[in-house]
Amino acid sequence: MLAAFMLLTACGYHPAGKVNTVPERVHSIAIPGFANQTQSFRVEQLLTSSVVQEFHARTKYEILNSEDKGADATLRGTVISATASPLTYDSTTGRVATVLVTVRMKVALTDRDGKMLYENEGYQFHDQYEVSRDLNSFFIEDTPALERLSRDFARTLVANILEGF
Repeated sequence: MLAAFMLLTACGYHPAGKVNTVPERVHSIAIPGFANQTQSFRVEQLLTSSVVQEFHARTKYEILNSEDKGADATLRGTVISATASPLTYDSTTGRVATVLVTVRMKVALTDRDGKMLYENEGYQFHDQYEVSRDLNSFFIEDTPALERLSRDFARTLVANILEGF
């Protein structure tokens, strides 16, 4: 009866952040620079760098920054689109007041034999920024917005890979 009770009460849930679904045989992960299918300059570099930093911060895997045949697994990513769209307008001047930055990605983690360990073809992340009204202190805010977005993406991606979502 005890065995039946344990089977019936085992729901399969686990606390977030406590389970690593990457196979135990994986000790090193190669993360070559992500591909960029957009016209956005450097977006793939920001995303790749943030993912590498997040893996270093959250795991004990050896992270290789290039394609390496000796790595136990390889994480590849592709930036599918990167857009900046007006979000709000200044009611007095009609100029753009805030801009929404949207990046779409696809990623795949494969082991050295080509077996898919994790795949997501539909990552989409947003961040917004205000356009400065003062021309004397004007600076481009899209790079800091992309940096924030890339850190959010990296945190989500690493958590999803480790927890199997």
